[in-house]
Amino acid sequence: MDNVISTTTTRPKSASMFASRFWRKTAFQIVIAACLTFVVVTILAMLTYAGGTGDDPQSVGYSFFTNFFSDLGRTISHSGASNTLSALLFFGALTFAGVGLALFFIAFLQFFSAPRWARILSIIGSLFGIGSALCFVGVALTPANLLRAYHGQFVLWAFGLFPLAVICYIPLLWQNKAFPKRYAFAFIAFAALLILYFVLIRSGPRGDTPESLLIQATGQKIIVYASILSILFQATGALRVNSET
Repeated sequence: MDNVISTTTTRPKSASMFASRFWRKTAFQIVIAACLTFVVVTILAMLTYAGGTGDDPQSVGYSFFTNFFSDLGRTISHSGASNTLSALLFFGALTFAGVGLALFFIAFLQFFSAPRWARILSIIGSLFGIGSALCFVGVALTPANLLRAYHGQFVLWAFGLFPLAVICYIPLLWQNKAFPKRYAFAFIAFAALLILYFVLIRSGPRGDTPESLLIQATGQKIIVYASILSILFQATGALRVNSET
């Protein structure tokens, strides 16, 4: 009789653990797909951009070092031409990336359920991360040429919340023996870059001068691709840990 009870109580628990692992695996696979999709689709958006920069409306095509990612989402480019295709590509890429980032923080916190302080800190970190993800979707939904003030606020909040999320997870990764220390070190470096970039967009050079555009647009490219690489690295690591637990 005791064996029957033990078997019936173990099976639901095993099924629950399998479902949880399957959900995390699916979530991290979507995160990886979102990261790779963002890179590929934004390159296509750059190739179809209608031209112009903030200081040179007559420039042809997209300048990697003086155009912003936000320029891709403009309905009308700096040149005055329709930018519909590029804007649609950018909207899709950034929205999917935002959804992927939210999924990452929802699935990631499940590795840190104990001890109690880790559970609490992971929830706080994931709330910051989900907030940042929603703000990135907000960036996609507010073209800079139509809703500039809202667009700017979404950018500030996205990059203001993101480092808080990453900082919360550094001690969690450090103390979790399932994750090699390289994942904590990667988030330490990423947090430093995020903080530096937030300082840049708050206190760095402003205006549409060639110098300020070069600094701000290049800084944006560095942090965006660093974000993609960092989340991609953490998601692939989480997939490995998920398969081993």
